[in-house]
Amino acid sequence: MSRLSATLTILLVLGGAGLLAALNLLTTPASQFHVPVYVISLVGKYLCYAMLALAVDMVWGFAGILSLGHAAFFALGGYAMGMYLMREIGARGVYGNPLLPDFMVFLGWKQLPWYWQGMDHFAVAMLMVMLVPGLLALVFGWLAFRSRVTGVYLSIITQALTYALLLAFFRNDMGFGGNNGMTDFKDLLGIPLQAENTRVGLLLATAVFLCAQFLIARYVVTSRFGKVLIAVRDAESRTRFLGYRPENYKLFVFVLSAVMAGIGGALYVPQVGIINPSEFAPANSIEAVIWVAVGGRGTLVGAILGAVLVNLGKTYFTGALPELWLFALGGLFIFVTLLLPKGVIGLFAARRPRAKSEASVSAAQEIAG
Repeated sequence: MSRLSATLTILLVLGGAGLLAALNLLTTPASQFHVPVYVISLVGKYLCYAMLALAVDMVWGFAGILSLGHAAFFALGGYAMGMYLMREIGARGVYGNPLLPDFMVFLGWKQLPWYWQGMDHFAVAMLMVMLVPGLLALVFGWLAFRSRVTGVYLSIITQALTYALLLAFFRNDMGFGGNNGMTDFKDLLGIPLQAENTRVGLLLATAVFLCAQFLIARYVVTSRFGKVLIAVRDAESRTRFLGYRPENYKLFVFVLSAVMAGIGGALYVPQVGIINPSEFAPANSIEAVIWVAVGGRGTLVGAILGAVLVNLGKTYFTGALPELWLFALGGLFIFVTLLLPKGVIGLFAARRPRAKSEASVSAAQEIAG
């Protein structure tokens, strides 16, 4: 991945978000250039999905770990943010209880569970956004990689993990809202969430965090550590024979990607206004893998591009032809697998050598002539 492509990616993400923000704030609703609030929130959601795709690409594209459960880390980060937003409501809830969220009052809870303590502080909540997904990934990864579970077996275990969390969070006695989850958020750091300026600010913050994660991921995969990681992906047994510990490399990148996904989930929740157990659905993790495959596995840039493109298509299909979306998604994955094994980014990469070779041929002809 060249420095030019990385620079262009950052400029496009930040520039695109800045342009949308300007067209929303500096134009009137009557203007043909005005960008409505729902578009701002929609693009913000796409960028949060891009963070999840970036996390998946780190473990799949560079470490060879096909995770079918990364949506679990995304959802856990979202729940941590949702807990903070619920505590921010305070006595403004339907039942007027200053300590207990409305769903706890409705279910007859008498006191706040211990794991909700401190979640009314933004700093504590943000720590949990990173700590909870990271700790789960650390424990799960240590057990799996230490046991040398690889390939399809590891993929199945990761999918079982997210499905187990789905079932657990559906239970009312877990203290996370059960089937309905958490919603009706009022404000973030005292700023009303429904205000237009807040929506624009969340979009810009998401763009900045996405670019920061992209730079971190790029630094990791282009460093000496990243070279060893790719060696683990391509020939784990040989890498182990050379004296490296592949499980340590895989564990580090797995935990880092989980934290990245958790941050994406935390930024996702205030923009969509709800978090519920459906975010743990295994289908969400599978979709994230498809985003990476469509954009281009092992490129980082392709993960961002794939997440945006596929979700643009999803927005169109679920609105115009909702019954055909799953067929379109499956067909897209088959098409990419058979005809675009390197994803959309691979098309640009293929053109570049061709252009260079054509330039070399023309130069040779000029010299010969």
